Amino acid sequence: MIAVHLIAEVAALVGEPARATMLSALLDGRALSASELAYAARVTPQTASTHLAKLTEAGLVSPIRAGRHRYFRLASPKVVEMLDGIMAVALENRPRYRPFSRQARELCAARICHDHFAGRLSVDLADSLIRQEYIVVGDEAVEITQAGARFLTKFGIDLSALSSKRRRFCRLCIDWTERRPHIAGAVGAALTKRCFDLGWTERMKHSGAVTVTASGKRGFRETFGIGVLEEGGNGMRDQ
Repeated sequence: MIAVHLIAEVAALVGEPARATMLSALLDGRALSASELAYAARVTPQTASTHLAKLTEAGLVSPIRAGRHRYFRLASPKVVEMLDGIMAVALENRPRYRPFSRQARELCAARICHDHFAGRLSVDLADSLIRQEYIVVGDEAVEITQAGARFLTKFGIDLSALSSKRRRFCRLCIDWTERRPHIAGAVGAALTKRCFDLGWTERMKHSGAVTVTASGKRGFRETFGIGVLEEGGNGMRDQ
């Protein structure tokens, strides 16, 4: 019966709309201030502080102090996995006729999953790398081919530096909106960072969603063969 009470306690915390919005805003791995989270959840700073105190006490978020300022981030990868799992279950039986909100459409198109791309953009990137035989997908891991290593190096990613990191080098992560795999691990994070450094993508304020810039539309098309995402369209597709 202890498990029942624990599940109910966490579910009640996550299920409150304002707290759910705050947790979702932290899914991209950034640490945000209480005022930023209050703005995202559309609640007063006082209400946000109460919510954050409860989330901190439950071990769902962790406060970070930087001088006089305090920021919050998700407490652990397990919290990320839990939130992703909830969203996957919610989408599994969602009626097809029920329309998504604008914010939901933006998150489905392109977003940050902890430190790497997710959404249709990420799935199309993975498809491109597989199609060009830059990566080979196995049962449990992803292998980068020699051609893939040359391509990623030319793109500006130092693979030798990534191999020394204490994390999976390259792996697949099932996207909860597309229900297909995208690239995660150190390579996925480096690929995402490179796109930001090139100015191809930009974070949307108070959201985990990502927007593709004009130069990004050209870059993704010329480098990866991925078409431009249009609002209300079917997503990033090969042209």
